Amino acid sequence: ATVLFDIGNSTFLPAIVPERQLAARNSLMSGTHAVTETGGPSGGGLLVQAAGPVGALLVDAASYLLSAALLRTLPERPPAPRTGDGAGRLIREGWTYVTRHPVMLPCMLWATATNFVCAALVALTPLYLVREAGLTPAQLGLVLAMDGVGGLAGAAVAVRLTRRFGTARGLVWAALAGGAAALLAPLTTTAADAYWFALGNAGFAFGVAIGSITTRTYRQTASPPELLSRVMATVRFVSWGAQPLGALTAGLLATYAGTHAALWTVCAAAVLPPLYLLTFPAGRRRDFE
Repeated sequence: ATVLFDIGNSTFLPAIVPERQLAARNSLMSGTHAVTETGGPSGGGLLVQAAGPVGALLVDAASYLLSAALLRTLPERPPAPRTGDGAGRLIREGWTYVTRHPVMLPCMLWATATNFVCAALVALTPLYLVREAGLTPAQLGLVLAMDGVGGLAGAAVAVRLTRRFGTARGLVWAALAGGAAALLAPLTTTAADAYWFALGNAGFAFGVAIGSITTRTYRQTASPPELLSRVMATVRFVSWGAQPLGALTAGLLATYAGTHAALWTVCAAAVLPPLYLLTFPAGRRRDFE
């Protein structure tokens, strides 16, 4: 359901916003998301303590209903005329366009590797912070909220950074800085020094937000309008498909090497996606164009 929603969300924005404003609007969308990512975990931690996990899940379910009601206020957008082509052909067209594109392919692979690391980190975080470091649910929520703080900071500077240094160069350096910051997280060993994990979480989210805004804006502006939804679907299918693999890998590492060793490994891997992007000509340019 999230994949379907995200594809609709990504293709709806270019239909109602002029192209010159897309980068700024994507930053605003990401910033709004970061605010909710900041308040959600901390509020969730307090809610679990106050109402228990079942009560927290009920509130979460109700929030989706509220979201659906708010989405009904969006302006109507008529559906694109149907071509009569089968689903298989439409999927192949999107896949072929992305995998043969000199910029979208490396950006998709960067996103895939980044999502792998993100999912591995998400799988390890509550396990490590609660069992190893001994954080309470409220403290855990505050540490997790730093992900939103970092994402908000990244969304705030993404457009200015890429305009000054270039889209490709800005993405690579921001992702490298975020990966380096992630190495702070394993320095946390008790609740007293959980600030290291919070800083690492925020720094990594900072780099991911800049990369996500930059690559999403490029896809929205460079894709032919009739292929945009298929391009978005292809990228989401591949890049989000890495998430269960990342979570599974983190679980296996924690099982056989220990949670702390697994956390060090995953955080060290956070610097690899931007380095991999540099192996493509598009990643070594100033801009993706």
